[in-house]
Amino acid sequence: MDVFTIFSIIGTIAFAVSGAIVAMEEEYDILGVYVLGLVTAFGGGVIRNLLIGVPVTTLWSQGMLLKTAVVAMTIAFVLPVRWIQHWRRSEAFFDAIGLSAFAIQGALYATGKHPLSAVIVAAMLTGIGGGMIRDVLAGRKPLVLRDEIYAVWAMLAGAAVGLGWFETPLELLTLFIVVVAFRMMSVQFKWRLPRRSLKYALAQSVHQDDHQQAKAAEQAAKKGERL
Repeated sequence: MDVFTIFSIIGTIAFAVSGAIVAMEEEYDILGVYVLGLVTAFGGGVIRNLLIGVPVTTLWSQGMLLKTAVVAMTIAFVLPVRWIQHWRRSEAFFDAIGLSAFAIQGALYATGKHPLSAVIVAAMLTGIGGGMIRDVLAGRKPLVLRDEIYAVWAMLAGAAVGLGWFETPLELLTLFIVVVAFRMMSVQFKWRLPRRSLKYALAQSVHQDDHQQAKAAEQAAKKGERL
């Protein structure tokens, strides 16, 4: 196996199981489990292919990966609840594995065929696309848009591969470990990108307006009592 295939297998297993478990958490039936798992595992790659001009039908040539995903989801479906609960405690770790593996796989897919910007986008979309579709179909806010630093690590991995800093299998394995480590550190230490909550700001503004109106009414009442 080449490095590209290894990272594809790792990412497929991690994301297929992730999608299957989210489906079971949302109480989907077995068909929903398979659909959500497949979308999570292959959704990012499909989006990437659309943007860089690769035929989407190449998905059907990945028979081994499709079978791997089905086997992984079947195992997840029949696992004892106790084991699934253990998986959920380690969910961020396996999600980091899928993110790192697919980001590198996407970057390798685009390197040499497209400019650096396209390599970075391919890495990001391959790493986060499936998870975003999974969360939307499950009625959840996409993790990548609200949680700790997530997509940034996929983009940095894509840039590192696109610039030729990591080329040999050992170097790519090192990059894989580094991305997983930084993703887990962002979870552990709650690293977040800057954000601005308009919901909170608007609530504060309404509260201040109500307070000012109440104060003005109180002052008017006091003036009326004096007269």
